[in-house]
Amino acid sequence: MLLPAPTLAMRVRAIVPPAVVALGACAGCAVIALANPTAPGNPLPVCPTKLVLGIDCPGCGSLRMIYSVMHGNLAAAVHYNAVSLVVLPLLLLALVTWTIGRWRGRPVRSWQHWRWTPTVSLVVFFGWFLARNIPFEPFTSLKV
Repeated sequence: MLLPAPTLAMRVRAIVPPAVVALGACAGCAVIALANPTAPGNPLPVCPTKLVLGIDCPGCGSLRMIYSVMHGNLAAAVHYNAVSLVVLPLLLLALVTWTIGRWRGRPVRSWQHWRWTPTVSLVVFFGWFLARNIPFEPFTSLKV
């Protein structure tokens, strides 16, 4: 049995969740742009892991990295958090494919559906976490 083609109203309703996520990301970027996390004494919170344990978590420096990307300073973005900088386009691709899938009414497979994505993500996550906290050169340059 064939399903009826989705109407425009059905398609618009279907893309509301990705639109909400995109608007939330834009709002977050606006807050980061206004607060300037690279300036001392900014109102943004300190990473809880760094505050409590005194070590850099894999996400430490991400706010400063996003701020640097928004201002076109890729060298600073790489310094603050190189792995998160690589993840940004992947997250954008995931949002786009999710939106297209919702619009079409069927999922669109992307990188997050590949069989080895969870394993690679965990290896990169823990490798970055460990590398940032090794207490000798060249690893100490990864601290932020």
